[in-house]
Amino acid sequence: MSVIKRLILLLVVVALAAGGAMYHWANAPMTLAQPALDVTIKPYSSVRSVAVQLRAGGVPVHPLLFNLLARVMDVGTKLKSGNYEFATGISPYELMQKLARGDVNQYVVSVIEGWTFKKMRAEIDANPALKHDTSGLPDADLMQLIGADRAEAEGMFFPDTYLFPKGSSDVEVYKRAYRLMQRRLNEAWASRAAGLPYNSPYEALIMASLVEKETGQADERSQVAAVFVNRLRKRMLLQTDPTVIYGMGDLYTGRIRRRDLTTDTPYNTYTRPGLPPTPIALPGAASLAASLNPAQSDALYFVARGDGTSHFSANLQEHNRAVDKYQRGEQ
Repeated sequence: MSVIKRLILLLVVVALAAGGAMYHWANAPMTLAQPALDVTIKPYSSVRSVAVQLRAGGVPVHPLLFNLLARVMDVGTKLKSGNYEFATGISPYELMQKLARGDVNQYVVSVIEGWTFKKMRAEIDANPALKHDTSGLPDADLMQLIGADRAEAEGMFFPDTYLFPKGSSDVEVYKRAYRLMQRRLNEAWASRAAGLPYNSPYEALIMASLVEKETGQADERSQVAAVFVNRLRKRMLLQTDPTVIYGMGDLYTGRIRRRDLTTDTPYNTYTRPGLPPTPIALPGAASLAASLNPAQSDALYFVARGDGTSHFSANLQEHNRAVDKYQRGEQ
């Protein structure tokens, strides 16, 4: 056999051996520094940088082999940043697939309909998976930071469940919730009924927050909205207790006394006409829809029956009878 043939054969054998070794390495289970690890890959990382970050996080990948595997799999430009969870037993091939798919850990923060913005901030501040870049920031500064067009934060964020990778900035959650509220509000405004007593989408948002706080039953939202709309049209005081509570702030201890109804604040709709100056809570989609498409009703009053539903009345005499029946126990 000639020297050239022997050299070619040797190269083929070496290539096959190298390929076999590479295949074995790529599919062999790895033992991590801990049984389960969280490793964060930074944005815009090269393949080499990803390998360095993995090793620093306790995943024993070989940098050169890792880079070669990325080339073989043609994913060198497809590895995604984020926080990943890896368990002992994962192979380099499986790990590379995970990075290419972007299977990051998704953490959750839930914002509930009817919460105040103060409650929303407390919930976000308490989430350990977020980076708290807005902690201690005044509301007005936070609104400026996320690019909002007004300084008042109340009501401006849509209640929903937000997923995010571990270590995300809380600024991103606020931005997403703000943008979603803007979109939902604009959609509802575009399909509003004719002749409503609102001068802007923001006034409709304020109304939606009142409906959100006053409604015990989902199917009564449009009726509650109709009462408030009818009262606005007749220039009647709205006289809704949740606005009084909101205006009391930390002075509210769980019950409203008669003097609270007559103590003037910017939010007391027993003492001041029209809508309060801002929303009083974070309204959901149903309350937005109800406020912009209220029921066809001539009701001006409603009173809780005590079972979660309300009795609606078109005049004061009927309302007083309902109050006697449901609130005072008179027949």
